[in-house]
Amino acid sequence: MGTQTGCKALIICKAMNIVSVSARWNEGINVKIIILFLGTVLSSVVFADNTRYITDQLEITLRSGESTKHQILKMLRSGTAVEVLESNTESGYSRIRTPNGSEGWVITRYLDKIPSARARLSNAEKKLATLKVSNRQFNSDVSSLSKEKGGLNAQIKKLSKENKTLSQNLTSIKKTSASALAIDNENKTLKRKLRKLEADYQLTQEENAVLRDRTAKDWFMVGAGVILLGIGIGLLIPKIRWRKKSNWSSL
Repeated sequence: MGTQTGCKALIICKAMNIVSVSARWNEGINVKIIILFLGTVLSSVVFADNTRYITDQLEITLRSGESTKHQILKMLRSGTAVEVLESNTESGYSRIRTPNGSEGWVITRYLDKIPSARARLSNAEKKLATLKVSNRQFNSDVSSLSKEKGGLNAQIKKLSKENKTLSQNLTSIKKTSASALAIDNENKTLKRKLRKLEADYQLTQEENAVLRDRTAKDWFMVGAGVILLGIGIGLLIPKIRWRKKSNWSSL
């Protein structure tokens, strides 16, 4: 209370200073209007300082009958779910059953089809807390997935480089294979030519052998002919000489 009085006195002093300054600046201004305005402001400040809020925590009576004269069976807090058994529009009471099985009468206007604001706020706060936990988990999962994505991107780059290297190696192998096939085909062709040359050489050797045999035979025949010719000449020469001597003797 002392604090509020001090605040009011401080505000009034400041208001009087403003009034005096305003009066010096412009004597034609109506000081009463300014004071009235400041009084309104002061009342608003005092009212705001004394503002309070009515709690939504409410308890209603569960009675044995349809009036305030009947016995109170128990107190029911706001937000309690009850089952309505019957309602009396004339008395304004309804017979209900509580979750623990108690039955009695309550004022109908205190019953609502939706939970109380306090209960809904509590549920909303619980859901909000759950959502915050889920959001933190989601953020954690997103962070983990981002890290995994970074790792996967690195692996993709590495695999791309390896794939490029393998592609180059494959191209080189294909070229080498093509060269090897060409060499193999060339080798096969050369082998066929070699076999043909060997066959030709063998045939030539056989022909040469035949020719050598034939030449030897020819030379043998020539030698024999020469010998026979020499023998014949050897036999004819003495006869020719004897005839010549006979002719010379007859002369």
